[in-house]
This record gives sequence, C-alpha cells and structure tokens, in this order.
Amino acid sequence: MTANEKVFAVLKQSHDKILARLVEFASIPSVSTDPAHATDMEAAARWVAAELAASGPIAVRTIETHGNPVVYGEWLGAPGKLTVLMYGHYDVQPPDPLEKWQSPPFTPTVRDGRLYARGVSDDKGPMLIPLKVAEAFFAVEGALPINVKFMFEGEEEIGSPSLDAFIREHKDLLAADVVISADGAMWRSNEPSLTVATRGIAELEFTLTGAAKDLHSGRHGGGVANPLHAMAQLVASLHRPDGRIAIDGFYDSVRDLSAEERLGLAALPFDEAAYLAQIGAPAGFGETGYTMLERQWTRPTLEINGMWGGYEGPGQKTVIPSEAHAKITCRLVPNQDPREVVALITRHLEANVPQGTRLSVSPGDHGTRAGHIAIDHPALKAAEVALHAVYGVQPLIVRMGATVPIMELFKRNMGLDTVFFSFSTADEDYHAPNEFFRVHRLHEGLEAWARYWELLGEARA
Repeated sequence: MTANEKVFAVLKQSHDKILARLVEFASIPSVSTDPAHATDMEAAARWVAAELAASGPIAVRTIETHGNPVVYGEWLGAPGKLTVLMYGHYDVQPPDPLEKWQSPPFTPTVRDGRLYARGVSDDKGPMLIPLKVAEAFFAVEGALPINVKFMFEGEEEIGSPSLDAFIREHKDLLAADVVISADGAMWRSNEPSLTVATRGIAELEFTLTGAAKDLHSGRHGGGVANPLHAMAQLVASLHRPDGRIAIDGFYDSVRDLSAEERLGLAALPFDEAAYLAQIGAPAGFGETGYTMLERQWTRPTLEINGMWGGYEGPGQKTVIPSEAHAKITCRLVPNQDPREVVALITRHLEANVPQGTRLSVSPGDHGTRAGHIAIDHPALKAAEVALHAVYGVQPLIVRMGATVPIMELFKRNMGLDTVFFSFSTADEDYHAPNEFFRVHRLHEGLEAWARYWELLGEARA
C-alpha cells in the first residue's frame, strides 16, 4: 500500500468521527452580523484553533482584528515545495426565518444522507475537510506533501470588512505561492466544477421620510405624501421594463463578453426549464439580449434586498407611515468600482426623490471588486486532475454570480491567485432555511484534498 493509499484508508476509517466533529462545529451559532452572538463567535474561533492544533504539529495562533479574530496556523516542514495558503470562514448567516426550518438550525440533523444546520455547507463542512486531511497525512507520514498556512476568518458573511487591512498588515506572515479556498461552492452536485471568476459587490441603504410622525390615514390621507407609495415609485425607477438598470453611467465600465466567451458559456450543460422548476420560479427575467448564465455570471445587477415601513402586524392600522426604507446590493463585473457604483445610484436617487418626501442614503462600509483566475494556472490545472481522479469525469470550468471577497483581496494586496476548492454545492440552501451539506460530498472532499496536496507536492516551488 502506497503512502497515498494509506492516507485514503485513514480518512475512510475516520468518516464517522469526522462527521461527528462537523456536527459539533455546526452546533455553534456563530452569526457574525448579530452582536448578540459575540460570545458564540469567540467560541467558534476557539473551536477552530483547537481543532487545527489537534490536527498535527501546526503552529496555531489567534490574531485579533478590528472585528472577529483570524485563526492562523502554519506547517513549513517541506523545504523546496510549494507553500499554499488555505482559506475558510467560521462565521455563518442568521438562521431566520426560524419557522421555516424542519429541524432547529443549530441542532445538526442527518436526514436522507444530508446534514442539516445553519453554516454546515457555507462554510463549516468544506473548511473542516483540509484540517482532517492534514491530520491523516501527519498520522501516516508525519508530514505534509507541501507547506501549508491556514487562515480562517470570522467576517465573511458580513463582507470581510477587516480582511483587507489584515492582509496588508500581515503580508510576510501570509506569503505563499497560491491561495486555496474551502469557500466557494461548486455549481452542481452531480458534476464536479471549478470556478474561475466571481462577481463583486456594492451596497447601500436609503430612507424616504414624509411627515415627522405617523399620521391617521383618514384625517391626513390625500393631503401629504405617503413614503411607502413614494418608495415604490423610486424603486421602480431603478430598472427599465426590459430588466436593464436605468442609472446613467452604470454600464460605462462594463466589458462585453467576447464571442469565444459566449460560446464557452453556451456549451455548458444547462437546462433553464429544469433550473426554474428547481427554484420554483414561473419564468426567467432579466436584461434582454443575454442568456440566463450570462446574466447570472457576467452581467452586473441591482437588487432590492429588503423594503419596509408602516404597519406590518395582523389586521389593519389606518396609518400613513412617516418613513419607508430599502436595502440595495449590486453584483459587479470586472472594471466596476464599488464606490463609483454607489455614487451613481445615490445621484439617481437624489435626482428622483418623489414630491413631499426627503431622502437619506447610507452607503455600505465596504465593497468588493470582481475577481478571476487564469484557466491555465498550474494550481487550477492540478485541481482539475484531482477532481477527475475522484469523479472520473473532467470538471466543468464555470463562474460564480456571488461574491467571495478573498479572490480580489489577495490578488490586489499580494498578487496571489485563488483556487476555489469547495465541496458544497449551490443548491444546498445556504443563506436560506434548511441549509444542508451532503454527507457523501464530505467524503469525496477528503479524498480530493488529499490528492490535490499530493499533486501540488510534485510541482516546483
């Protein structure tokens, strides 16, 4: 039995124990956006640090940031070999709405080969995999085939606001040949894939105010503006009927796809009708002149993520609310600057304030540009080989409509490319009720990471 086969054997024998560790990890309600979970965030960071230290002779430390701490570890005992920086995040999304969950979000439950819990797919299951692969290598060989640095943050679900400064301040500590991310799900569960591009993000919130207080709708109705009506009017002005964003200058820096790029996307096995059935949508909608995948992966968006105001309780309350609110996020493509996009939207809102209302805008405290990796990058090609060995088919090369800030941050600050090597998939309801992680993907990920590290160990530093 070769050393590699021994590692696979150890991992296979440990499947149940690894699943049990994931259950424990996913039980910690590490919700980064809610200050009420501050102690849970600390508990999650301690759990990760302890698990990393238990994996082998890895030098582990917890580094404070302006927000939640980074758990860092390194093993540099492979002179002349590549050094990879392994990334993951231990924070999770809020579980709301709780009534939609079939089992409690922080009581991990296995049903039909799936482990259900908030954060189990994004990103606790995928980030636990390389820790257990390291443990297996140390158990069998007493060493890793490459030099590995581990970096786990606790703010990804709120846009990684501390990460930019952390990377800039710790360039020497984080120095590596490539970043490998356990975050960034595969496209589909039945086909292996590698993501080579992500969209960026910009965000803002705005409020329309009418009268100084809520008013009786009979006494005052017809005489003053209703901020909810005005909000509907203002929000409707953000798009044209064909789905195109109606903000002057929004598309000025957007690069059109080449004919080759469009052909490559069209060649991917995508059934739009099946996709719409899966998500329960009656029809597709979006910017005309582009396919569904082009709109989701390569075109910028402007989405209303929330809109509220007035009375929302049972029955009726005859009131004209004094305020209405809305939240916006935009997904960005290459060459778009988040600050410029927020400025363009703000100018549009200011120019279209409905009569009788006042506008206030609160830009988000961060933004992220789009990111990409060359499809011929050696670390990406090695990942292709590893996935082919596990699944028996060539992985698809795809893009991501979502935003994973690290791709752009590591490239801009350190010149490092990022390979997404996650074993969650896009249908696992992360950010929604009943998030789950397929148990078989946990096992496949263990084998794939072991193969991937072996392949990288054969490359030149």
